[in-house]
Amino acid sequence: MTSLPVTQSKVNYTAWPDEAGHFGPYGGKFVPETLMPALDELEEVYLKAKHDKEFQAELDHLLRTFVGRPTPLTYARRLTEYFGGPRIYIKREDLAHTGAHKINNALGQALLMKRKMQKTRIVAETGAGQHGVATATAAAMLGIECVVYMGTVDMARQEPNVYRMRLLGAEVRGVDSGSKTLKDAINEAIRDWVTNVRNTHYLLGSALGPHPYPTIVRDFQSVIGREALRQMLDPETGPGRLPDAIVACVGGGSNAIGIFHPFLEYEHVRLIGVEAGGRGIEGGEHAARFADPKLGRLGVLQGTKSYVLQDEDGQIALTHSISAGLDYASVGPEHAWLRDLGRTEYTYATDDEALEGVRLLSRLEGIIPALESAHAVAHLVKLAPQMSKDEVILVNLSGRGDKDLGTIMKELGAL
Repeated sequence: MTSLPVTQSKVNYTAWPDEAGHFGPYGGKFVPETLMPALDELEEVYLKAKHDKEFQAELDHLLRTFVGRPTPLTYARRLTEYFGGPRIYIKREDLAHTGAHKINNALGQALLMKRKMQKTRIVAETGAGQHGVATATAAAMLGIECVVYMGTVDMARQEPNVYRMRLLGAEVRGVDSGSKTLKDAINEAIRDWVTNVRNTHYLLGSALGPHPYPTIVRDFQSVIGREALRQMLDPETGPGRLPDAIVACVGGGSNAIGIFHPFLEYEHVRLIGVEAGGRGIEGGEHAARFADPKLGRLGVLQGTKSYVLQDEDGQIALTHSISAGLDYASVGPEHAWLRDLGRTEYTYATDDEALEGVRLLSRLEGIIPALESAHAVAHLVKLAPQMSKDEVILVNLSGRGDKDLGTIMKELGAL
């Protein structure tokens, strides 16, 4: 295995968040008083579990034998030839059990609840359905009651995942308020949690929400980056060196922070997050929090302070993305902080560009990506021509496209 370069950062990224759950000005706890004891308990239990060798050994065993980790690194030879530039590698989270990275965090939190907390019930939210499926899967395996909230718009466009959750024994409750998408599902899950906090754990699926959730989700998802780091450095599984750039889609930001975090200290590795550009930034029909100077600014949404799409009066703006998993008005606080530091950079891909990403990866590599992941693939069209043949790009493929075939068929039509 190639040794690591010595060009490491002087910033201690592992020291964040602070004790109050802040990443610089972002993060924190903005919740009803009734939830503060539950969050304090969760933080205490999680900090102990981080150093509990027995808990970590059980989680590692399940990640290997149940989830199928480590997920492989694939050299995208034909995609590399197509662009005629840098070598492109793909981290295959689409090959994890349930078809996406979401199982890493869902299993970790469910095991934490089962082994360390006096709770008997899980509630969760889902947009694209993958977190709901992952939570229902973990709950079924561990024998835990599970309720998943999902916007009715998302239920319609992710019908196979709704059936999968119910088949796994979870109760799926449709949310018919607001935009009927992820934001509204989170609202209902939080209301349920407030009502039933004594016996219920809220299994939040992305790197957002009140402290300690952004940290917990990041830590459970960092298995992606730790594996990718080893695989990239090993000439048997990768190029035998670190990548020059890593690209991942960003909704709430769990898959992106999961692969970014272990690479943060290597400042020469560009970390690029791709938001949902929807129908275009100018028209306001998107979910690109960083890209829209009119709507995207500092605010508080669903327990945390970060960039939020909002109107002049502070009302949460309606969002749009062809991808249900990226269709959210805010972004994880650690992403906002890393952007301020200049350590990460963010761009966006439109719906049409994401669909072209689906077509490109499917036909050149035989891999059908989720619409979320296709946003990262789409950015290669802009990024690859800027880089040389001796450079390397790593793309995090957060999920597979089975769940999106209905939408893809509708949008692309006859092939």
